[in-house]
Amino acid sequence: MFGDADTVRKILTELGDTWAVVGLSTNQRRPAYGVAAVLQRFGKRVVPVHPKAETVHGEVGYPSLDAIPFEVDVVDVFVNSDLAGVVADEAVAIGAKAVWFQLGVIDEAAYDRTRDAGLHMVMDRCPAIEIPRLG
Repeated sequence: MFGDADTVRKILTELGDTWAVVGLSTNQRRPAYGVAAVLQRFGKRVVPVHPKAETVHGEVGYPSLDAIPFEVDVVDVFVNSDLAGVVADEAVAIGAKAVWFQLGVIDEAAYDRTRDAGLHMVMDRCPAIEIPRLG
């Protein structure tokens, strides 16, 4: 796993509560939908990022990270591993504080680039699993 317990805790409790969830749409069968709901229950603002720019869980969606007109603290990535590196680079470009690659999303080069850019990073883990453990 990439991202130790201290990094997980820091992202979930200290870096801010605005999470852009890349790949989040109104499709309730997709994991992003349920994870976003859990994050909201734990006080996070969940911003959907999807080409359709749909409103999900009461939050207006945006077609891309750079279209979000306010600061984003964490970018949570629900895209295929072959697309994840580009999303991580976009997260760096918009000034996010952290990037979180979901379970099964793995790009070691992107992990290294993101960390080298000064962001906190977790890869191949799920915040909906981790956040209840913090209690």
